[in-house]
Amino acid sequence: MIINTGMRTDIPSFYSEWFMNRIRAGFVLVRNPYRPDWVTRYELSPDVVDCLAFCTKNPEPMLKYLGELSCFRQYWFVTITPYGKEIEPNVTSKEKVMGDLIRLSGVLGKDCVGWRYDPIFISDTYTVDRHIGEFEQMCKTLSGYTNDCVISFIDLYEKVKHNFPEVRTVSQQERITIGKAFAQIGKRYGINIKACGEGSELAAYGVDCTGCMTKQTFEAAISSRLNIPNKKPQRGECACVLGTDIGEYDTCGNFCRYCYANYDHDNVRRNMKLHDPESPLLVGRLQDGEVVHQAKQESWIDNQLTLF
Repeated sequence: MIINTGMRTDIPSFYSEWFMNRIRAGFVLVRNPYRPDWVTRYELSPDVVDCLAFCTKNPEPMLKYLGELSCFRQYWFVTITPYGKEIEPNVTSKEKVMGDLIRLSGVLGKDCVGWRYDPIFISDTYTVDRHIGEFEQMCKTLSGYTNDCVISFIDLYEKVKHNFPEVRTVSQQERITIGKAFAQIGKRYGINIKACGEGSELAAYGVDCTGCMTKQTFEAAISSRLNIPNKKPQRGECACVLGTDIGEYDTCGNFCRYCYANYDHDNVRRNMKLHDPESPLLVGRLQDGEVVHQAKQESWIDNQLTLF
């Protein structure tokens, strides 16, 4: 199975100590976001966890633990965008994050590290031309350290509209112009451009529209084939291997204005105060009457077929 850590919050940025405590304890407890009294226990053992999947804007706090994590196969998505503090108040500078992605790639290999340039939105400051120029400069820096860059355009979820009311949908012509330019730039620098949740609109322009966190992505990272159980995708246009996320909504301290995982900043601050690095839960501790349900876990690795 695959343990995801970054669909609901940024664990490497803010909760690396807690995460490593859970690795050492060998298990983690996770509250269901839609039914908080339902708590699931996941074992954190290489025997059943085929890959730890990270998604972060700042891998630096976890870099010192890579040796301790070496018993686990890993895949890292590192998000690097051109936005300033008015959009991403607490995100480390893109120059620093690019350096950390390069460090990750040097330790794990470029098959285990992906770059995300998303979500893309258009404004008077962040124009189509600026995105194209910034993207090329980043490609120059990251060329040779990752195989893939995932792009997506901003979705106007209720949480996004609440925190970023002036943002607008990216038009079809803007999407095509950016997708086509990014694919051409990526080709020059040896970086495959993948679209996340955008359907097949950009396929004709050289963008890989087969998904980002796919079975093939993880197979390349762990050098093994996977027999992944069939599950209905969370979104119809999504081919990614999602689910089993150990994070919690309203806990990310980056406070990005486009974030779909935070709704209320006061809730985030309250939850971060309730965080205890020694607790098996990311926020708070088990309460009286809460029942822990053991997850059914098994390895998906096909030991008879390997890629290498």
